[in-house]
Amino acid sequence: MAVKLNEDKSVVERIKNGLKEKDGFCPCKLGKLPENKCMCEEFKAQIADPEFEGYCHCMLYYKSK
Repeated sequence: MAVKLNEDKSVVERIKNGLKEKDGFCPCKLGKLPENKCMCEEFKAQIADPEFEGYCHCMLYYKSK
């Protein structure tokens, strides 16, 4: 299992800029809730799932098996 940044540099740049604007909260989710702080709880749960492989909600991170 490995978690890495999206290989598309333009996506990474756009999401990182959004994170800066929202004080580290996912730019793709509404509300500055603790569970939306990057790395969000949704993706942490996906990382814990041994069967999950794919991108986080905002496409910043990719988890491989």
